[in-house]
Amino acid sequence: MKQKFFRLLADLRFAITILLVISLCSIIGTIIEQDQSIEVYKINYPLTNQVFGFLTWDIIIKFGLDHVYKTWWFLSFILLFGISLITCTFLQQFPSLRVARRCQFFRTSDQFNRLKISTTLMNFSLNHILIRLKRNQYSIFQQKNMIYCYKGLPGRIAPIIVHFSMILILSGIIIGSLFGFKAQEIVPKTETFHIQNILNNGQLTTIPSLSARINDFWITYTKQSTVSQFYSDISILNDKGNEIKRTTSFVNSPLIYKGIYYYQTDWNLIGLRFQSFNNEIIEYPLINVLSKQNKVWLSWIPTNQTLDNGIITIIDNLQGYCSVYNDKGIFLGNLELNETLKLNPSYSLTEIISSTGLQIKTDPGIPIIYTGFFFLMISTLISYITYSQIWIIQKNKNIFVGGTTTRAIFEFELEFFKFIQ
Repeated sequence: MKQKFFRLLADLRFAITILLVISLCSIIGTIIEQDQSIEVYKINYPLTNQVFGFLTWDIIIKFGLDHVYKTWWFLSFILLFGISLITCTFLQQFPSLRVARRCQFFRTSDQFNRLKISTTLMNFSLNHILIRLKRNQYSIFQQKNMIYCYKGLPGRIAPIIVHFSMILILSGIIIGSLFGFKAQEIVPKTETFHIQNILNNGQLTTIPSLSARINDFWITYTKQSTVSQFYSDISILNDKGNEIKRTTSFVNSPLIYKGIYYYQTDWNLIGLRFQSFNNEIIEYPLINVLSKQNKVWLSWIPTNQTLDNGIITIIDNLQGYCSVYNDKGIFLGNLELNETLKLNPSYSLTEIISSTGLQIKTDPGIPIIYTGFFFLMISTLISYITYSQIWIIQKNKNIFVGGTTTRAIFEFELEFFKFIQ
């Protein structure tokens, strides 16, 4: 019974079935939004208007469809598929490799009928065939009148490497799901922050108690006044507040510290800072009135004690100025940094206070996954090595020659006919 059980695990049909189930679960995880709040699912999958006639938010929450890739049943399917690959490797691939290395002599001429290509030669020199085989890098083994030749044995290793690489990839996925996390932080310039706003994390994740400081944040623009790049000057601090690493992070170039990645993902404007002639500092908040794709902020700066009269400032970039309008919407001009706003009293614009949006994540399975894909590419190259076998039996003046190959049959036939010309 044990043998039948392991043979079932190593069966190709069983592995394909599990792979199809994993693919179906991945499709579900692609269709249904992952790691969203329960309110999002209540809005998009209400109880009254069921999606696909059965899908509602309570079913999604109950079966974990809001975090498919971290559920126990999805990880169980991946683990089962990995066990199937390991079992197939030891029960089928390694024995197949050992058989390929053996000298498999044909002892009767009837065995040549099972080969893809064979022929019978009369009055032909056996030495000529062997010399040509040797020139084509065949390994030759002889036992009396029986000869066995093969080449391209590394091509038989490719399936084993494929299994090994897929096991690595699956292991990396499981490790990343169990120990990884992703967080999002919006941090004002010059402020220190800790990792707190966790978006999702694995069952065995330990959130590091690291602190960091945003030294500066700025944006570069093209000649057409469109955004060219976002930059955040980030310092990693130890438990005493001392700087241990400092890097300027920008899009597609994160800060990396002990496997934790700090990505530049978003930005925001918080307020305008003014200074009076008597060095009084006043800050006015900025409110984002449009979507993230069209960022526009405005602020109301009162000109009297009752706050019912004032001016409106509008800003949509970080180029060092804002547009000023009166309470009737008439454009008064642009106010640049260090320029005086003529009110009663007058103030000078000293700073546009900005904040940077960072996505902080770690996935300890990524190096293992990359290693698995590396071996997968190696196996693809090795699989192009053709494993070819040739058998020869000499009986009196007759020479029986036949051969087979794993791929490139047409090239093998041309090579075979060159041996017997």
